[in-house]
Amino acid sequence: MAITASEAREQILDDLAAAIDQIALAIASLGEAYDRLSVTSADRLEADLFRPTQKAFGRSKRTHAQFAERNGFAGRQFASPSAGAQSQSVKDLVEQAVTVSTIANRQIADLQDSMLPIEFGDPELRTGLAEVRTLLDQLPGTAREFLRTLGR
Repeated sequence: MAITASEAREQILDDLAAAIDQIALAIASLGEAYDRLSVTSADRLEADLFRPTQKAFGRSKRTHAQFAERNGFAGRQFASPSAGAQSQSVKDLVEQAVTVSTIANRQIADLQDSMLPIEFGDPELRTGLAEVRTLLDQLPGTAREFLRTLGR
């Protein structure tokens, strides 16, 4: 059964929204970790992990909103989720952020692999997806380095 252009574009928006929700959870986790750190470590976490994740979040939301607008779909508001249990350590929170950002990256990769952005998207959408993935790609390695040197 063939998919209509409208259904395909709605699928693109839904898939991107699922990834955005994961990025929002990564931001919540990193924010919670930040609050538990000393000033020096918190500044490092902000510069090395939080800012790139926040940038990926902003870029993905903008990509979603602009694609929706260009195609006559309603915009969407994205909630700020909770990072989870208060008993989590900084390490747990950073690892959670890495896990969910990796999930988001995989969701966007799967969307790109589906060919929907090629067949039913536009250059702006494809550029936005690529930019978000570039930002998310760096997080696991940066987080490993941050955790390796935490407290030193």
